[in-house]
Amino acid sequence: MPLIFLNGGAMRGGPLNHLLAGAPFAGEVKTTPQYRFYSVGDRFPGLHPVSDGGATITGELFDVSEEVLRTSLLPAEPPELELGVIELDDGRSVFSMVLRRPPVSYPELIDITEHGSWTTYREGKR
Repeated sequence: MPLIFLNGGAMRGGPLNHLLAGAPFAGEVKTTPQYRFYSVGDRFPGLHPVSDGGATITGELFDVSEEVLRTSLLPAEPPELELGVIELDDGRSVFSMVLRRPPVSYPELIDITEHGSWTTYREGKR
């Protein structure tokens, strides 16, 4: 089954975690430092690969079936995101949702890279 890096509402305890249909949690992980991280209208996060000026972003890894990916998780994703492949700091490449290109076309982007995770960003807004 494919591994997918999640960094928003589908993480454990999140409002969209049920979409994973019980997919096994495979650990907390970090990306390589080649991503910028954005809040899209304060509704959900989005990763964007960059050649420089990136940072490591923390998320959770899940072992999802292709059926769950196709029928449950992907249809629930907002149109600003698309399925991509990212690199983790341990060298593995895994699926993740990334900002649909070009990301600058979304006027509601807030750069939250310095927070390092969606959870940290959201906790700072309380």
